[in-house]
Amino acid sequence: MTTRRSFLKTAGALSAGVATVGTVATACAVKDPTASNATGQGNDAERVRGFDRVLLDAVATAVLPASLGVPAIRTATDAFVAWADGYEPVAEEMHGYGYADVRYLPADPSPAWRAQLMALDLLAHRHGTNGFSTLPLAKQQELLGAVLRDQRGDGLPAPLGATHIAVALLAQWSSGPDAWDRALGARVAPGVCRTLADATHKPLPVTPTKTATVRTEPHA
Repeated sequence: MTTRRSFLKTAGALSAGVATVGTVATACAVKDPTASNATGQGNDAERVRGFDRVLLDAVATAVLPASLGVPAIRTATDAFVAWADGYEPVAEEMHGYGYADVRYLPADPSPAWRAQLMALDLLAHRHGTNGFSTLPLAKQQELLGAVLRDQRGDGLPAPLGATHIAVALLAQWSSGPDAWDRALGARVAPGVCRTLADATHKPLPVTPTKTATVRTEPHA
């Protein structure tokens, strides 16, 4: 009887701890990963990937710093698409220091981001244009500014925490090594291991990209 009572008390404590993680964690803890849910996201093979690249490239040009130049903006957009397509929704997180409970990553944000791209294009059409990608750069930024006017914060969120694809794109690039190198003015390659022999060498400077553009200031 004592053993059974101890087991029930322990099980109850564990259940309460799991409940505090949130509804996503609780759902994932009991869901059969091989089953397909109502949105078709349960089976990874059924997951929709990719974005309308014409629209996404237009958004990238409007929000990423103009000083990057066209090739680097394209590279940053490619990296964003690869990251979003490779994201594993509700995957178990690595255990961090200070907690022992199982935590899970957020659900796939890409469907909402794709819908936001379509909404931008629809909004541009409502203003009597041929679509967002056909607008002049200044008009694209003006439209994005209106859409994002309620976005508030002291800084950029983590990419997964971004509530709009324009913010997610900028946040994903700004957290990468290219943004760090440009901010520091040197090729420090954060997150890349270097040999001990190379550790004493001064980082090489970042060579500015020469490109023809109508903008002279970064847009953040």
